[in-house]
Amino acid sequence: MASTPLPVRDGLNPSRLRLPDAGDWTTVLEYLVARFPHDAARLREKVALGEVVAGDGTSITDTTAFAAREFVYLYRDPPAEVTVPFAVEILHRDENLLVVDKPHFLATMPRGGWVTETALVRLRRELDLPELSPAHRLDRLTAGVLVFTVRPGARGAYQSLFAEQRVHKEYEALAPAASDLTFPREVRSRIEKQRGVLQAREVPGEINAISRVELLDTDSTVARYRLLPRTGKTHQLRVHMNSLGIPILGDPLYPAVQDIAPQDFSQPLRLLARKIEFDDPFSGSRRYFASRRNLAAWRHSTPGPR
Repeated sequence: MASTPLPVRDGLNPSRLRLPDAGDWTTVLEYLVARFPHDAARLREKVALGEVVAGDGTSITDTTAFAAREFVYLYRDPPAEVTVPFAVEILHRDENLLVVDKPHFLATMPRGGWVTETALVRLRRELDLPELSPAHRLDRLTAGVLVFTVRPGARGAYQSLFAEQRVHKEYEALAPAASDLTFPREVRSRIEKQRGVLQAREVPGEINAISRVELLDTDSTVARYRLLPRTGKTHQLRVHMNSLGIPILGDPLYPAVQDIAPQDFSQPLRLLARKIEFDDPFSGSRRYFASRRNLAAWRHSTPGPR
C-alpha cells in the first residue's frame, strides 16, 4: 500500500487523484469541481476544512494553483450500501497476522459500490487496526479463510507468499454430481478477464490456470468437491467447474449472468476457502488455518430459477 500524506480515517484510505497533463483550470478546486460536478458542494466544504492535501501534505485552498501531473489526496464520502447481515469470525490474531473466516457476500476490500461493507473496513473499525491490509483476496461471493497483515512491516513478506504461489489453498464446493466424469482430474486452460466484463473466459493460448478437482462425496444429484488451485486467476475455480459442465451451485455468473438484487442474500455461492497452509516468513514454522463454516448445510438448498 503506497504511503500517503493522509492517514486511514474511520477504516478508509484516502483517495489519490492525479491532475491531468494540461487544462484550462486556474486552481485545483476548479478542476475537482469540473471532474466531479455532482460533488461540488462537498468538495468546496472539504477544501475549506483542510481535508484536501497535496503530495507533501500541505492543504489545498480555494486559491491553490492547478499544477499538471501533481497528486491530490482527499477522503471521498462512501456510497450508501446495503448492510451485509453476516459476521466476520476471527480465527487467529498475533503481532503480524489476523486470520478470519469471511462470510459469503462480503467483499474483501473496497471496490465499486462496496466500501464500508467489506471485511477490511469492518475489521479496521471493530478492532482499531488502521494499518490492516489483506495479504490476498477472496471474491465477494466466496466464504472462508482470509489472511490480513496487521502492521506495515509484515505486509510485504506475507503478500509475497501469495503472489509467488507458496501458499497451499484448499477449497470446497457443492455442484451437480457428474457420473460421466472421473475424479480426481486436473483442469488446465488459459483464462482471461477483461476490465468491465463480469465473466472471465477460457481462450486459446498458453496455459495460465491449473486446478485439481477431487470428489469428496455424492448425495443424490449434488456432490461435494475438493478444489486445489495451482494458480490464482480471477474466478479460476468457478470457470473450471463450469467448463466441466458442473457449475458451482449458487453461481450468478457461470454459466450465465443473472441479475441478483444487492439485498438478496438467499442463495450464496457454494464455494468455501476451507484451508490455507504456508511456512511463516518470520518464524519459519508451518502455519495452518481452517474455516469453521459448514458448506454442507446448504446441500439441500439448491438455487431455483432466477
